Amino acid sequence: MTENISEDVLGLLDLDILEAEQARRSLRIYIEKAWPVVEPGRAFISGWHIDAICEHLEAVTRGEIHRLLINIPPRHMKSLLVSVFWPTWVWATAPESRWIFASYAEKLSTRDSLKCRRIIQSQWYQKRWGDRFTLTSDQNVKTRFENDKTGFRLATSVGGLATGEGGDFLVIDDAHKADESHSDTQLEKACTWHDEVWSTRLNDEKTGARVVIGQRIHERDLPGHLLEKGGWEKLILPTEYEPTTHVTSIGFKDPREKEGDLLWAERFGPEAIAQAKLDLGSYAFAGQHQQRPAPREGGIFDRAWFSIVRAAPADARRVRYWDKAGTECGGAFTAGVRMSTKGGIYYVEDVVRGQWSSGKRNRAIRTTAEIDGHETHVWVEQEPGSGGKESAEYTIQELAGFTVRAERPTGDKVERAQPLSAQAEAGNVVLVKGQWNEAFLAELELFPNGAYKDQADAASGAFNKLALECQATRGGEMVTL
Repeated sequence: MTENISEDVLGLLDLDILEAEQARRSLRIYIEKAWPVVEPGRAFISGWHIDAICEHLEAVTRGEIHRLLINIPPRHMKSLLVSVFWPTWVWATAPESRWIFASYAEKLSTRDSLKCRRIIQSQWYQKRWGDRFTLTSDQNVKTRFENDKTGFRLATSVGGLATGEGGDFLVIDDAHKADESHSDTQLEKACTWHDEVWSTRLNDEKTGARVVIGQRIHERDLPGHLLEKGGWEKLILPTEYEPTTHVTSIGFKDPREKEGDLLWAERFGPEAIAQAKLDLGSYAFAGQHQQRPAPREGGIFDRAWFSIVRAAPADARRVRYWDKAGTECGGAFTAGVRMSTKGGIYYVEDVVRGQWSSGKRNRAIRTTAEIDGHETHVWVEQEPGSGGKESAEYTIQELAGFTVRAERPTGDKVERAQPLSAQAEAGNVVLVKGQWNEAFLAELELFPNGAYKDQADAASGAFNKLALECQATRGGEMVTL
């Protein structure tokens, strides 16, 4: 049959066969060859972290690792590696394998499911492994497709998954949204779902495998929960190298030697990482990039971040936020922080603070509102319980004629202070010169380990409400929230 085929054509056929065999044996080679199918027109940029992840996924495929946890910064190809290329590579050899993928949003799992199917149906894939299996026509939708060897790929969300579904490979790709770090409820919900639902869906505990990949956002996120429980192989890949002696079970150790060396400098160089630090702030960067969520027990403000100016712009938008207490001659302070913003800069203009009885406190709040003027919107923190509600309602009545609202804040004081901390670290928060400056900075510097937290709580409340009011602006007119 081949005697009428030219030697050049035979050579090309041999090269195709060789490439297919190399790709079948090596996930890393497979990814580079399949790259144009999902990213046409975009060059593949190699990185040693890609090799490391591929080596560990190959070990999972061989049954050498049954529980793999990978912590890696955002935008480092994690979803393409784990949720797109890996399952299609395995199907070239074991099309009977069954896969379930979950993310914090089902649309992300669905996105990767479509990319998987695109690879399988591509001419490139069909030419090399099209004889191994075919996708069935009766079960071939975005969230679930099957093949004629009984293998399937199912996309779901954290908190989802229908009763009775089970797989040979269970993959969680990003269990949390980044902003869930401020929600104890969402953090706990993901961990509970993993323990009570996801953990029971492996078809065979002896041969099946679980993989969890994503960035860290909080000490109590799902990766932290799994590390505390134990039994997981961990591959930790921080953006900036931090010396470590950890070696994984397959003998891998971070190849970087110099502290601060970047993970993927070819794509994210020093300028990009410096900008990420400014955008995220030190605590979010420590979690999302360094994979070690910093303890939320102190040091979230540095007095060096705050410069002092003579005045705030007269036409800036203003709020005064009150953190109320009802004690006199000792105990907690009541504090009211006035803050304004213009041009992306936030000005802490004034702090009123005292240890007052409820009567004196209410008079102080009224007097302060009259001094501030009607253009300053007033917010009052409502303490839990019926007493807190009645106290807030009374304050609103006492401030008749002013724009005043009460809120019952969610999350703890530290979580509420994070947005203010990030902007202060970026140099976007300044203080207007006043006698209160030193006491204010001293409290923030110790927060939340200091004896008092009223100024910090009122400042974070003022910042958060001011930011929301700015976001609610419509056509140049402010919408009061």
